[in-house]
Amino acid sequence: MHMHAGNLLGLGIAINGATSNIIVYLIRKYNVKSIDAAQISNIVNGCVNVAPVVGATVSDAYFGCYPVVACASAVAFLVVTKLLSSLHLNRRHPVAAAFAVFTELKLMRTAVVGPVRGAIHRSGPTCDRNRGTRFNSATMGANQFDKTQELDIFFNWFFILLYGSLIVGATVVVYIQDSVGWALGFGLCTVATAVSVVALLLGSRYYRRPKAQGSPFMGLAQVAAAAARKRKINLLDKGRLDYYYGTADAADVAISPPTESFRHTVIEDHLLFVYFLLRLQLSEPCCSDTNGDIHRDGSIAQPWHLCTVQQVEDFKTLVRILPLWTTSIFVSVSIGIQVSMTILQALTVDRSLGRHFTVPAGSISVSNLAAVVVSIILLDRFLFPLCNKLTHYTLTPLQRIGLGHVINTIGMAASALMERKRAAIVHAHHAENQAAWIAPMSVLWLVLPLAVVGVGEALHFPGQVGLYYQEFPKALKSTATGMASLTVALGFYLSTAVVGLVRRVTTWLPDNLNDSRLENVYWMLAAVGTVNFGYYVLCAKLYEYHSIVKDEEAVAN
Repeated sequence: MHMHAGNLLGLGIAINGATSNIIVYLIRKYNVKSIDAAQISNIVNGCVNVAPVVGATVSDAYFGCYPVVACASAVAFLVVTKLLSSLHLNRRHPVAAAFAVFTELKLMRTAVVGPVRGAIHRSGPTCDRNRGTRFNSATMGANQFDKTQELDIFFNWFFILLYGSLIVGATVVVYIQDSVGWALGFGLCTVATAVSVVALLLGSRYYRRPKAQGSPFMGLAQVAAAAARKRKINLLDKGRLDYYYGTADAADVAISPPTESFRHTVIEDHLLFVYFLLRLQLSEPCCSDTNGDIHRDGSIAQPWHLCTVQQVEDFKTLVRILPLWTTSIFVSVSIGIQVSMTILQALTVDRSLGRHFTVPAGSISVSNLAAVVVSIILLDRFLFPLCNKLTHYTLTPLQRIGLGHVINTIGMAASALMERKRAAIVHAHHAENQAAWIAPMSVLWLVLPLAVVGVGEALHFPGQVGLYYQEFPKALKSTATGMASLTVALGFYLSTAVVGLVRRVTTWLPDNLNDSRLENVYWMLAAVGTVNFGYYVLCAKLYEYHSIVKDEEAVAN
C-alpha cells in the first residue's frame, strides 16, 4: 500500500499544481483576457468532474481498476510533459496558445482524475463512513482489505493523503510558479507524475485485481430501450402478469412484483399505464416475456428487449430522485463562478503578508478546501455527536443538503459584500480605468466568503452522496457517487455559460475588473440560490425515504 500512497500523492500534487494557477498562467504568460481565462478554468474543472463517470464505467464494465489507473497515470506523465513544452508557445497569439494549454490541461485532468477517481469511486460505504470525501472513494485500495476495521483505517489515511497532496499542489507548487518560474513549477509537476507512475508499477505484483463486474449504466440503457420497444404492449390482454426476475435466486425475488411507481392507479388488479419521458412506459412490459425473450434455461435471449424486475425498479429509483439531483446543480454553478472570480479579485488586491511573503492568487482557493476539511472534522467528530447526545436527533441527508444550500447562498452574499468593499476603494482612488491598479485591501478579506462556502460544501456534498448511497438499490451504489460527480461537472460547465450570458446581456464583467460590477453578479447568484432553495424544499417535501420504509418493514417482519 506504500506504492499506492506514492501514486496518490504524486498525482494529487501534479494535478493541482498544474491547474490551480491556470488563470494566472494564461493571463500573465499568454495575455489572455481575465474573464476568458476564468471561463477556461471552469471548463477544465468541468472535465475533471465528468471524467470519473466515464472512467468508472470503463473500469467497471471492461478492464477493472488497476489497468485503467496504470494507463491513465502513464498518459498523465506524457501530457504533463507536453504541458511543460507549452512554455515555448508563441505569446503573440494568445488565443491559439490558450487553446493549446487548455487542451493539454483538459486531457491531463480527464486522463488522470477521471480514471483515478472514477475507477476507485465504486466503494459507496466510504461515502457513508467519511462524510465530506465528496464523491470519490478508494476502491482500488479498498480491494486490498477484507476487514471493516482495516478499511476504516485505510480510508482515513487515504483522504488525509488526498487532501494533503491537493493542498501541497495548490500552495507549494503554485508559490514556486509565481515566485521562481513557470518552468520549475511545471517541472516539479512532471517529476511528481513520474514518481507516481513508478510507485504504481513497483507495487503491481502485490495488488489484488478483481474482475470487472459490468457497468450498471448498461442495465439502465437496456431498460429504456426495452420500454421503448414495448411501449404499445398492454399486458391486460394476456390476462396474467408474467414478470421476469432473472435466473439467480428467483425464488426469493418472485414474491416482489414491480412497485406502483409511475402507475396512474390500481383498480381490481387492472394496471392502467401512463407514459413517462416522451411515452417511455416504465412499467411492466419491459420486464415481461412477451415474445420469446428468454431461453429455456431462464437466461435472457435479448437483453435489449427484456429486463428483470430489479433493473426496472433501479431505473425508477434513478428517475424518482432526479428532481432532488437537479437542485444541486446550481450550487456547483455558484461555487465555480465564485472560485474563478475570487482568483481574479486576488490579482487586484494587496497579497503581501509581511515584508517577504506574497500569497499567490492561485492559492486563494485553498481556503475553501481547508474550510471543508475543518468543517467535516468539527461536524462529524464533535457537533453531530453532541447534538445527538443532547437531543437524541440526527440530521437526515435531506436536512444536511438543505442547510448546505442556505450556507452557500450566505457565502454568495458575503462575496458581494467583499466586492462592494473592494470596488469602493477603487472608486475612492479614481482607479476605475487602471486595470493593473492594486487596491490597498488585504487578500485575507477574500478568504471569508470562500470559507463560508466551504462550510456549506461540508454539509451539502457529503449529504448529497449519503442520500444517493442510502436510497439507491445495491446495483446502483456506484451510480450514487457518479450522480454527485455529474452535478459538479454540470455546475462548472454551466458556470462558463452563465458568465458568457452575463457578458452578453450586461456590462457587469468587462476585462478590467476595477471597472466591473462583479458585486451584481454575486447578488444575482445569491438571489437565484434563494429561489433554488425554495425549489429544493418543495422537492424534499414531496420525496419519501424508501430505504427507511424498507428497514421499518424488515423490523416489523
